[in-house]
Amino acid sequence: MIVWLNGTHGAGKTTTSALLQQLLPDSRVFDAEKVGETLMDIAPGLPATDNFQHWRPWRPLVVETARQVLDYTGGTLVMPMTVLVEEYWREISSGLAGHGIPVRHFVLHAGEEVLRGRIAGDTVVGPNSLFRLRHLEPYAEAARTWLHAEAEVVDTTHLTPSQAALQTAQAVRG
Repeated sequence: MIVWLNGTHGAGKTTTSALLQQLLPDSRVFDAEKVGETLMDIAPGLPATDNFQHWRPWRPLVVETARQVLDYTGGTLVMPMTVLVEEYWREISSGLAGHGIPVRHFVLHAGEEVLRGRIAGDTVVGPNSLFRLRHLEPYAEAARTWLHAEAEVVDTTHLTPSQAALQTAQAVRG
């Protein structure tokens, strides 16, 4: 099984995924961003883009990597990864379904002011604040048009990461 944690920067995906992994027996965290980083390392580079998710190989490589890891280890993969383009989510989720891999899709959500505060105060190495802030409006648009209808929403506005992980684990366990 895959537990996919979606949501924009500052929602708590990375922190929550590590805590969630501790609550789900036989689970591992797989950050699909590493697949994008591998593609960014190709020399000479792939066509210019502002987001590796736009590269066509990224989506099937995420599916295949997750499939291979699950075939090798079994258990559950916890995947913290923002996917805001519906077509890309459909490609990934249908690819996983085609391999018979069940996916529980969660969106970690927080209000914009909270997200801005978290992004400003984030000391973890990652995308710069400007990059993160530019994703707030695309996230809001995806939330309004398809994302929140497609996933189980966990509102992290007033939750600690531990509380968000516990709420998600309880939902996964049923």
